[in-house]
Amino acid sequence: MTKEQWGQLKQELLGTVGKHNFANWIEPLELSDVSDGVATFNVPTTFTGNYVSRNFGDLILFQVNTVSPDIRRVHFRVPANATARPEPAAPRPKPARPAAQAATPSGESQVPAAPLDDRFTFDNFVVGKPNELAHAAARRVAEGGPVTFNPLFLYGGVGLGKTHLMHAIAWELQSKRPDLNVVYLSAEQFMYRFVQALRDRKMMDFKEMFRSVDVLMVDDVQFIGGKDSTQEEFFHTFNALVDQNKQIVISGDRAPGEIENLEDRIKSRLQCGLVVDLHPTDYELRLGILQSKVDRFRNDYPGLKMADGVLEFLAHRISTNVRVLEGALTRLYAFASLVGHEITLELAQDCLADILRASERKISIEEIQRQVSEHYNIRLSDMIGPKRVRSFARPRQVAMFLCKQMTSRSLPEIGRRFGGRDHTTVMHGVKRIEELRVQDAQMAEDLEILRRTLEG
Repeated sequence: MTKEQWGQLKQELLGTVGKHNFANWIEPLELSDVSDGVATFNVPTTFTGNYVSRNFGDLILFQVNTVSPDIRRVHFRVPANATARPEPAAPRPKPARPAAQAATPSGESQVPAAPLDDRFTFDNFVVGKPNELAHAAARRVAEGGPVTFNPLFLYGGVGLGKTHLMHAIAWELQSKRPDLNVVYLSAEQFMYRFVQALRDRKMMDFKEMFRSVDVLMVDDVQFIGGKDSTQEEFFHTFNALVDQNKQIVISGDRAPGEIENLEDRIKSRLQCGLVVDLHPTDYELRLGILQSKVDRFRNDYPGLKMADGVLEFLAHRISTNVRVLEGALTRLYAFASLVGHEITLELAQDCLADILRASERKISIEEIQRQVSEHYNIRLSDMIGPKRVRSFARPRQVAMFLCKQMTSRSLPEIGRRFGGRDHTTVMHGVKRIEELRVQDAQMAEDLEILRRTLEG
């Protein structure tokens, strides 16, 4: 890479980082030398070099690789003849700030990590019964000391807080243990970097980078299912880090044993630590999330009033996804502010009509199975497994009955979700529960409790 090429890349960075960041942090960088796979830039101060390395190092490395793929690292140094100059004030964290990762003394950029969202901290995480264990486990990992469980595996549906907790761990570690090399990225990004390393014949660099981290956090691990080569490398990276007593935090949309096309040996490794389910939110937790967001909105919308009952209405009607719930409240505040009206129930119904229609309760087979197994205090694997003892068979029939009543799934599909059973087995189970509901008061009460829980 030449100085002329760097000048062109700087102009491309201008459009990415914005004028203010460009003037303070990118414009002062001068290409000094390129050798042995390292691009060295002169910076006016040590502070500038460290800040650029932490916040823009991976972005600069990515841009540099577009013209010089052989460059593996970027390094920032203060030249010996540099004169002192004022250091720019570091800006407040933005939502697109890169993940925490320890800067080396020389200011080299290490494993490029995914951005962290500064809204996703422990302070902004509302704790309730459905997520209290996951929150406690995440807090324990965020202390930065040795833990008794490795890995920590968080799983649950969309919008239940998995990514929020992972970002919160990274932010907390960055604050308490800046000496640690903490890397957060999605499973897709891990796969992309692996494929890129294969293509560029840099597998040793890839292995060294990922085996040098202190805390590795991989989001949405289900996306490597079926990707044999990526799974192979993930498996070896996992083992290498565990052998070094390095912490691993993984998230997925379901329990490790239920992820399709994931190798058994990886499922086994993921299950050897602490596996925590983030349950669907209940009404009280959703209401708490809304109240917390209202508290944060008071500074942004001073004087804007909200009528009684609006938050309760939203907490009841938008029950499947916390992101959608928070987005609805944000839209409602913005709309009320623009039209100059108090936030009333009528305004909410008009402003959020599309969200309310789309958020009609859609209950999944997996959710029904989970709720029924918890209600009867049995393991989910036993309820959908082959055992036919009464203590498992009756809850299985209850779950089949509720799936028939509360979802639009066909009998053959319901049967497949219950260990590959035939649709006639589902029909028999549904008919038996229909009979018991009339004959057995306890069964009728169980069904009503489960229905209310699932609809709430």
